[in-house]
Amino acid sequence: QNALQMTATYSNYADPNNLKFEEIKILGLSQEIASVSVSRNDNGQNYAANATYDPATKVAVIRGLQLDLGKSYTIKWTLNTNVNERFDCHPGLNATKEKCEKLGCSWEVMANPDIPSCYYTSSNPYSVDSISYSSTGVVATLKLDSSMVRATEASTAPISTLRLEVKYHLNNMLQFKIYDYQNPRYEVPVPLNLPSSPMSNSQDRLYDVSIQTKPFGIQIRRRSTGTVIWNSALPTFTFSDMFIQISTRLASQYIYGFGEAEHPTFRHDMNWNTWGMFTRDQPPTYKLNSYGFHPFYMALEEDSNAHGVLLLNSNAMDVTFQPTPALTYRTIGGILDFYMVLGPTPELVVQEYTQLIGRPVMPAYWSLGFQLCRYGYANDSEVAQLVEEMKAARIPYDVQYTDIDYMERNLDFTLSPRFAGLPALVNKIKAEGMRFIIILDPGISGNETNYPAFDRGVRENVFMQWPDSNEILYSKVLFRNEYLNLCVVDAQFVFNKYVSHCAFPDFFRNSTGPWWVREIVEVHDNPDPSKSIKFDGLWTDMNEPAAFMNGAIGGCKNDLLNYPPYMPHLGYRSTGLIHKTPCMEGQQYLADGTPVRHFDVHSLYGWSQTR
Repeated sequence: QNALQMTATYSNYADPNNLKFEEIKILGLSQEIASVSVSRNDNGQNYAANATYDPATKVAVIRGLQLDLGKSYTIKWTLNTNVNERFDCHPGLNATKEKCEKLGCSWEVMANPDIPSCYYTSSNPYSVDSISYSSTGVVATLKLDSSMVRATEASTAPISTLRLEVKYHLNNMLQFKIYDYQNPRYEVPVPLNLPSSPMSNSQDRLYDVSIQTKPFGIQIRRRSTGTVIWNSALPTFTFSDMFIQISTRLASQYIYGFGEAEHPTFRHDMNWNTWGMFTRDQPPTYKLNSYGFHPFYMALEEDSNAHGVLLLNSNAMDVTFQPTPALTYRTIGGILDFYMVLGPTPELVVQEYTQLIGRPVMPAYWSLGFQLCRYGYANDSEVAQLVEEMKAARIPYDVQYTDIDYMERNLDFTLSPRFAGLPALVNKIKAEGMRFIIILDPGISGNETNYPAFDRGVRENVFMQWPDSNEILYSKVLFRNEYLNLCVVDAQFVFNKYVSHCAFPDFFRNSTGPWWVREIVEVHDNPDPSKSIKFDGLWTDMNEPAAFMNGAIGGCKNDLLNYPPYMPHLGYRSTGLIHKTPCMEGQQYLADGTPVRHFDVHSLYGWSQTR
């Protein structure tokens, strides 16, 4: 790379007019030339570079050379290194010079610790082996140059042959997908609203797609302006079992989206910031992954056109922004399945995106009103008094909640004796025009001797299990109320003794939906009026899913899944993926009976429950 070998076929030729090569033009350079060396017969000498560079066309010209015809030369050049062009070669923990150089990358520590010290200096190892174009898209086979690979673990060794599919679904929307076509891999089981066959036409498409052969890259250009809005011909691309990475240059620094995490601004700071995505019971805290999972961004181009990009991948991941401007995705499973919508206005991007993933449910009109909720109501009398005091204070007030306080020992689908008057209170405030919402957590206690919801769940086989067995995977969630007021001397003792074994419903299973509905209906329509709570909505909480311990009772069994070779930039990285959630090897089953690991569908737990 960065070299030109000139071999003279007739090496004894002497030009009678003393003609010489004086100028070389180099196309497609990413940076300007810093130095040039010329060697003949392995005798090298530095050359005072008279080189010019046009960043718009990425063309460099070396002038003033004096290379005799009939002689062989090697011309090498180095490029100026712009730190903004550095792509992190060791995004994991504890990078060192030794580790970096084992990966075949360069090491230089900068004063700004956010700038990667370990960075790529060679192109990505994939090239296009075969390609076919049609009116509806592109299909290509990607081949790995194994001589460029330095992975040290089987789970991160790049896959040798990949398939690229580009589909021109609509004039304003396309899909590009990279996967291992020889070995089935997990793909996100969330349906999208796609046409049964592409419906775009070449005249009206808002985009053009080109494929770079070597090194492999995808370039997408907005046809009306020529702006390149995706360009992944960068050194980072790799695709292995447990580490998939791809970068793209961005059309501008105006990027919005990704989450859920606390952002100080709506527009992302492009100065070397990394954001992790993996659902977790984490209150909003700067850069800590939180409750939701949204691998989507919207970009405003320099001329104010807008586009959006969805990566349909539910595995733990992170994204890094750098001031190039560029964006790097890293995920630890699944495939790369991108969808791009072309707007061209922000409003149209949102419309096109929700057309793809599904429109939001129209909320009930009453749910737009003022709502009041907190944890820790002592009994139904306190709630009733609160309602009256709010009315007396003439505070606008439409919806009242209760947290898990209303349950007997925090068990779903039960009513505490301290809230025996709740059904009557709910009926009273509804008669006055208000509404009522109760909380409902997914975790079901397995400690009870007579708990119909759990017993029926076991009978219907609805709970997450250990792999290759029918044994329920238990974690710990629910405190028993009578111990909450203890003067705790040994918190760990109390936790171990009094926190319930908890089973998690597998909401992907066909059997779980009817069981869940039956339990909810019994609360709402119980034939005993004293137990029938006529709630108007359910507050579905803790469905990250959340636990009060890391992993499962008895410990997790698969370190590779729980502590993956690459741990994305999530909160509490040293704890692994099991921080406050069940083990990643937990077995779940899709509607068609396909087994899936919790490792793959963890961030879809809330989605599956909501559905």
